Amino acid sequence: MSKQVIIITGASSGFGALTARALAREGHIVYAGMRATEGRNAKAVADAAAFAKEHGADLRSVELDVASGTSVEAGIARIIAEAGRLDAVVHNAGHMSFGPAEAFTPEQFAELFDINVLSTQRVNRAALPYLRRQGKGLVVWVSSSSARGGTPPYLSLYFAAKAAMDSLAVSYAAELSRWGIETSIIVPGAFTKGTNHFAHSGSPADTAVATEYSEGPYKGVPEQALNGLAALEPADADAGSVAAAIAEVVAMPFGSRPFRMHIDPSQDGAEIVNGVADRVRAEMYRRIGLEDLLKTHVRG
Repeated sequence: MSKQVIIITGASSGFGALTARALAREGHIVYAGMRATEGRNAKAVADAAAFAKEHGADLRSVELDVASGTSVEAGIARIIAEAGRLDAVVHNAGHMSFGPAEAFTPEQFAELFDINVLSTQRVNRAALPYLRRQGKGLVVWVSSSSARGGTPPYLSLYFAAKAAMDSLAVSYAAELSRWGIETSIIVPGAFTKGTNHFAHSGSPADTAVATEYSEGPYKGVPEQALNGLAALEPADADAGSVAAAIAEVVAMPFGSRPFRMHIDPSQDGAEIVNGVADRVRAEMYRRIGLEDLLKTHVRG
């Protein structure tokens, strides 16, 4: 397996940090993108440096705030300046909110979509020109089974944002294949342990409406939803399996990588629904005479 230069967004903790370490241990040059590298995430930077030293791995932290186009462009430019190329992009940055949909303001909706969806567009616009010029590359999108699987209440913002991101990934796949750029969509299930998604989830700004729900007919629903999700998760569910899956995809030979891979210990049904949707997509491309876009082309 050749050594690749990889950027991972949202790599200060959770799936991002686990993936950065898994890929670095495989011998790749890995840039762990995160914001506030000299502030709130200074410890994450130090931890990454300590890991790199302990394992003899090439794991580097890079300032990359996905909410800022200027920061993203500077981060990608630094990678190109240091490593001379960029081979793979892993879209992992994201945030979760928990509460009744009505109690979130439109501004909160916009902010969550910015972090989970628009962030990928900022990174793509900064990184894809380099991959297209190379005529070869890989874009990995960390989606969620919530985009098409079971959707418990009170997670509407996150579910909607992840569904939008997944849809964007599907569209991008066909628009990049002739450039020699592969797409793999990783679909984790609801891991309630091993990441900070649930622990750090956002809350509704309209507390009055939220209280009407919590003290009205929906009293007890939040606890039941979270406890129910946790109960569905097998005891041996390991968030590290998502990082291992991404490392497996990166290691695969060009042209053999799966379009979509599910890592869902709770089996919430997303794999079944995605299977149908992806087949419908493939059939549509065949019907309109663009079947070649379903496979990545090697560019000379």
